[in-house]
This record gives sequence, structure tokens and C-alpha cells, in this order.
Amino acid sequence: MTPTNTTSSNTSLFSKLTSLGLVPQIIIAIVLGTLLAVISPDAAKSFSMLGSLFVSALKAVAPILVLVLVTSSIANQKIDSDAELKPIIGLYFIGTLSAAFIAVVLSFLFPTSLTLDLAGATANPPQGLGEVLSNLAFKVVENPISAIANGNFIAVLAWGLGLGFSLKHANSSTKSTVHDFSNAISSIVKIVIRFAPLGIFGLVANTIATTGFSALAQYSHLVAVLLGAMLIIALVINPLIVFVIMRKNPYPLVFTCLRGSGITAFFTRSSAANIPVNMELCRRLELHEDTYSISIPLGATINMAGAAITITVLTLAAAHSLHIEVDFSTAILLSVVASISACGASGVAGGSLLLIPLACSLFGINNDIAMQVVAIGFIIGVIQDSAETALNSSTDVVFSAAASHHLTKKLD
Repeated sequence: MTPTNTTSSNTSLFSKLTSLGLVPQIIIAIVLGTLLAVISPDAAKSFSMLGSLFVSALKAVAPILVLVLVTSSIANQKIDSDAELKPIIGLYFIGTLSAAFIAVVLSFLFPTSLTLDLAGATANPPQGLGEVLSNLAFKVVENPISAIANGNFIAVLAWGLGLGFSLKHANSSTKSTVHDFSNAISSIVKIVIRFAPLGIFGLVANTIATTGFSALAQYSHLVAVLLGAMLIIALVINPLIVFVIMRKNPYPLVFTCLRGSGITAFFTRSSAANIPVNMELCRRLELHEDTYSISIPLGATINMAGAAITITVLTLAAAHSLHIEVDFSTAILLSVVASISACGASGVAGGSLLLIPLACSLFGINNDIAMQVVAIGFIIGVIQDSAETALNSSTDVVFSAAASHHLTKKLD
């Protein structure tokens, strides 16, 4: 083959790859990253920078995207904000509470025993529900520049809402400028997302090369209970909730969200980093921008079904390991506490684990033992936290789509 033909062949292959949709490209990247990690772990680790750059780019653009989109959406809003937010918040709470309840049921059906002999882990868990709520309150009033720099999405969302409502009565040219700026940031986000396959390739290759699969074997029962609960929520409870609202087959929407949002969230392990991905998916689904520009960042903050499952399962596993008798009603109380606490979980990898000591305190489990459970959580985090984030993030889009559909029916 001549050099010209080789170049033409390479160009043709590249054209075919780029013509594929984003999800097929990501799936190819996952397969290639896994193969590289298995064949040559050292070479795989050298690609870790691709993953780090991708996640860093998402985290850099996400706070600004949320601020400008929420501000623009509220300022140029043509529909009632309260009518939008009430059903979305209701769905988030129902979904999170259902997740904790399912976690209780599976924990009772398949009790897990842990070997609590790990060295003490260092962390700074909240000392009570009051501290969790207090931390949330102080996050809301953080300086907006600091909030953007620190990725404090609660404050970013609050400032976006405040600026948006303040600009509702501004002149049309000001509103148009805000809208144009919003479109400009969205364009930058699209560019970042186009590099998702390369970023996912680096993340997969480095993760598998670094952790392998052996570390998960000794905790296979615990991982199975966690994943079982998350799959039930993703494939049974969420579709049921969506069907009640939309009155049609929910699975095309559910699977679209799992592919378009869940896959990237699984590997970035950050609800905050996945906000731009979810925004783009909502745009492709042709949802109301006024709805998803608020519901997606709000969901990344308070829609924590996966976190509620993690907190509940690991806490009940600790209680079972210590032979503490837990009746079903007390376990349901744990579900409520886990649901409320999960809303305060950070939108970064491993955020829910530091809330386990809070739940453990319900059963008189001291902090030293609780922190050993947290350490186990970090060991299985390569699966647990990835699946948790995938569930949380994809559910944000599922419920946003359901709420958008409900709003459209009301307006028709």
C-alpha cells in the first residue's frame, strides 16, 4: 500500500469514528482502556493525565455554566418557576427516600458482615444532623466568587436564582446579553464534552491498572447488595415513578439517560463534574431549558438516591457485624435520616461515605468503628462510588424529563 493510500485509510477510519455518536465513542474508549490496562498496566497508567484533564475541565466549566444558565433562564422565563420546581423537588425527595427504603429491605434479606479490623482512617465527619443542615445554610451564603472557585453548587445555584429574579424586570437588551453569554458558555461546554471519549479512556485505563479487580473480591457480598439496590432503583422504581407521571413506557427515556449520563458519571465519579454532560443531554432531549437549567444543578446537590443507599447499607452492615438488633421501624427511621443526610453529600467522589458515622450514631456505634466502615467504603469505591454517581446523575435527567413532560401537558 502506498503512503497516500495509508493516509487515506487512516483518514477514513478517523471519519468513521467521529461520525459515531458520543455514546458509541465512549463505549469504544471503555473497551480500549480496559484492554490496555489488562495487557500493559504501566502503559495504561501513563494515560491517567487524559482522565484528569477531562474531569478538571468539566469541574472548571460547571460552576460558571450553572450560574449563567440559571440566571438567564430565570431572567428570560416565560413560565412559572414555582410550578416547575415543586414537582421536581418532590420527585427528588421521593426517589431518594425510596432508594433508602429499598436499601433497608435488601439489607434485611441479605445481611452483610464486615471484618472491622482496618486501621483508623482520618476524616472529618459531621457530628449530627444539625451540623449537616448548618453546613448547608452556610454554603448558601458563601461569596459567589469563592463558590465558583470551590465548586460550591448550593451557593452558585442560590446566586443564579437571585440574579435571575433581579433581572426579570431589566430591559430587553440586558436580558439578551445574559442569554448570549449563556449560549457562549454552553458552546464551550460542548467542546469539552467532545473530548469525553479520550477522558474516559484515560480514567478507565488508570483505574483498572491501579486497583485491578482483586480488591473487590473480599467484599463481593457487600458490593452485590449495594449494586442490587441501585439497579432496582434505576430499572424498577424510577421507571415506575416516570410511568405514573407520563403514562407511557418509561424505559426508552430511562435507558437513554443511563447511556447519555450514567456512563460518563460512572467514570468521572462526580455529580458536579457531570452537570455539563446532563445539560447537553437535556438539550438533545428537547426539554424546557427553563426547567433543566435549574433542575440539573439542583439535582446534583440534593438528588442523592445512590448516596442514601450507600449510607443505609453500610450502616446496617456495621450494625449486623456488631450483632446489634435493629427492628424494621428503626431501620425506616434510618432511611429518613439517610435521605436527609444524602442531600448534604458533596457532589464529589466519596462524598456520601463521610455521612456514615452520622447514621451509625443512631445505633450507638462509636466513631472509631464507623470510620473503619468508611475505610471499607473507600476500598470498594471504585465500584460503589462509580455506580452511586451514575444512578444519582442519570436520575437527575430522568426526573427533569418527567417534570418537563408534566409541565408541557399542563400548558397544552
